[in-house]
Amino acid sequence: MTTLQSVPALGTHPASGSLPSRAETLDQLSRATYDLLVIGGGILGISTAWHAAQSGLRVALVDAGDFAGATSSASSKLLHGGLRYLQTGAVKLVAENHFERRAVSREVAPHLANPLTFYLPVYKGGPHGAAKLGAGVFAYSALSAFGDGVGHVISPAKAQRDVPELRTDDLKAVAVYRDDQMNDARMALMTVRAAVDAGAVVLNHAAVTGLRFTRGRVTGAELKDSTDGTEFGVDARLVLNATGPWVDHLRKMEDPNAAPSIRLSKGAHLVLKRTRPWRAALATPIDKYRITFALPWEDMLLLGTTDEEYEGDPADVSVTEADTAQILDEAAFSIRDQQLSRDLITYSFAGLRVLPGGPGDTSKAKRETVVTEGRGGMLSVAGGKWTTFRHIGRTVMNKLAALPGHPLAEDMEPMNRLPRKLPLPGIANPNAVAHRLLVDGPAPGPRMAPDTARHLATHYGSLAFDIARLANENPELAERVHPDAPEIWAQVAYARDHEWAEMADDVLRRRTTLTIRGLATDDVREGVEKLLADRD
Repeated sequence: MTTLQSVPALGTHPASGSLPSRAETLDQLSRATYDLLVIGGGILGISTAWHAAQSGLRVALVDAGDFAGATSSASSKLLHGGLRYLQTGAVKLVAENHFERRAVSREVAPHLANPLTFYLPVYKGGPHGAAKLGAGVFAYSALSAFGDGVGHVISPAKAQRDVPELRTDDLKAVAVYRDDQMNDARMALMTVRAAVDAGAVVLNHAAVTGLRFTRGRVTGAELKDSTDGTEFGVDARLVLNATGPWVDHLRKMEDPNAAPSIRLSKGAHLVLKRTRPWRAALATPIDKYRITFALPWEDMLLLGTTDEEYEGDPADVSVTEADTAQILDEAAFSIRDQQLSRDLITYSFAGLRVLPGGPGDTSKAKRETVVTEGRGGMLSVAGGKWTTFRHIGRTVMNKLAALPGHPLAEDMEPMNRLPRKLPLPGIANPNAVAHRLLVDGPAPGPRMAPDTARHLATHYGSLAFDIARLANENPELAERVHPDAPEIWAQVAYARDHEWAEMADDVLRRRTTLTIRGLATDDVREGVEKLLADRD
């Protein structure tokens, strides 16, 4: 691994477009009164801040940790219509999900979404027959207007050519459909960037210690900077609680007697090295309602997920031995043993789904968005699906416009007058970007490696050229962070100066794939911390 010398922060020239310093952002937040303060930097809060800023409101967004630092970077990485919802007759929901999936993957963020073929294996004695699953994937593709082809059934032999580790014992047939996948942390960060481009002021690692009240109404929040302990406050005409699993914790700051509004379900995942290439994903029915996924993702294999009620502290959610055993056992229904060795596991993670309060099995609960207004006027929003993040942002904005007295309506542009499919920063054809990165390398030095070019193109889109420029100007930044990963040091410098990375895990877990590959070694972490500390 290359030992980095001191690399100065980017943006010493005003034209470079670097972010303001934390001190400058804190000062800006403390001095202004915002129309909307969004507390919570998961994708739901980020999307709302993006849409609110587009509408002309003065918006601030804060989070106690990193952007997408909890559940929003612990998903199954899918943009999907939700095949299992057909089982419950939620046809309209599936059609709406498909609309959003296609919009994101084709027009909003084609540089961050990847089409993926899914195989549903039909085994002897399984919960569903071939005819039923064949009809199901046909209906599923019909609800997507056959934009991804027609769902159909193929032979086990044909499926095994794309998924070499597919278990073929008692395999009767394989149903086929298409969806999309993403790197959720990268998608969230690009949406933060879009919100800032639209005028929002954002700050991560800033925890709410209390709410501000004016004549019984919530009018802001007291915060503490987690990086240095600085205490400050933000004033706002309206506060939105988008803290995900912590939504009821903040509601109790507003009203100690507030009744619980949600319940939580834990979803755990495992990341494994692949023994052979996979050209399709597996979606294996476990019972009438549940499916376990095996997804080729970031050159690895992603397995999961679990679905069980969680009642502990959201901060303590983790993958247990029981979770690991369950995921591997369920994966073994359709995957050969050699791919499921525990020695291949590089990382595991768990997130919390926010579900409407009430009884019943969490696996059958609706993934719907809940919006409530507290006695102090604070709005709380929770739940929903990653696929529909833009729709959720619009839904919250329509709720803001319709509040009694219309406190913000006169200052905001109605959602129906804003662009429906505004692209995220960096939009470009990733194949074209990768080609340019390979062709336009520095004349005197070595050209960029193909895997690095592809990685940059599919994680940054056209913004990859900014990273390539850094690498060209400083040869040390062109070196790989770890020899077994495509990332280069220029990405760490870029994360520091353009993507709000404050701590090593911000870079290793969310702005790069080093942690999920099992490559966040002590040497790598030390190098990242050194580069982060070199900011001006």
